[in-house]
Amino acid sequence: MTDGRIWIDGSLVNWDDARIHVLTHGLHYGTGVFEGIRCYKTINGRAVFRLPDHIQRLLDSGKIYFMDLGYSKAQLQEAVIDTIRANVVEECYIRPIAYYGYGKMGVNPLPNKVSVAIAVWKWDEYLKENDAERGARLMVSAWTRIDNRSMPMHAKATANYANSSLARAEALKAGFDEAIMLNTNGMVVEASAENIFIVKDNLLITPPIASGALNGITRDSILTLAREYKIPCEIRDISRDELYIADELFLTGTAAEVKPVGEIDNRIIGDGKNGVITKHLKKAFETIVHGRDKKFSQRWLTPVN
Repeated sequence: MTDGRIWIDGSLVNWDDARIHVLTHGLHYGTGVFEGIRCYKTINGRAVFRLPDHIQRLLDSGKIYFMDLGYSKAQLQEAVIDTIRANVVEECYIRPIAYYGYGKMGVNPLPNKVSVAIAVWKWDEYLKENDAERGARLMVSAWTRIDNRSMPMHAKATANYANSSLARAEALKAGFDEAIMLNTNGMVVEASAENIFIVKDNLLITPPIASGALNGITRDSILTLAREYKIPCEIRDISRDELYIADELFLTGTAAEVKPVGEIDNRIIGDGKNGVITKHLKKAFETIVHGRDKKFSQRWLTPVN
């Protein structure tokens, strides 16, 4: 997609004109924060999933990095809608990003102006697996997840994802679909860009945010749906070996949505097929994002048209 429009600092510009200076601070020092959001084709037209929650997390991330984005929550939400409308897409992935721009070089970002950009594009499937019925193949990465004493993990910051990129590349080169990362205590945190859930004896379990995991919005949606459908759930630490003996396992994220996992470190999860609870939550999530659930669709979808 090169004929679209991108929103930068309050104006829509042609795709190829959305440029930054090579000495942009965020490029050199990772001083940027971003979001991943989805717009879906629903029975009532295009709609954005949990837009206010994503924009609030963007603002919170900016606050952690001393960033004044220069726009209110309402203005940023409107900018997202305007960007979608300016592009010929029925469904799209949305990437708002705020970063310290070109100005004074050096580790200190504060003298530099903060810029904000929003782009949209079609992103069919982020995490592909060879066998949809059996789910994705994962490996536990040799790279440890960044410790929250070293980096603010509540911020969805560009710098954090250098750690994730190494893990993901390692997994792909080893023939797997995705990597799972452990924290410095050896506990499961998340995949390179997704939260993780296991099911054991009909109990849904996911690591706590305090483990270093991102406070994922899809993660929160799945926990909300579990409560709605009376599925027992726990938020607690998960050890590596618990993954191997789980009955079911799946990942959640804006790009990946709800992604079943069938294998970890060459060990088959459960009976090797997508589990009942995974299928139920995946179907419920897909029903909501396409506007077919009266309760949650009205609550979580922001119309575009």
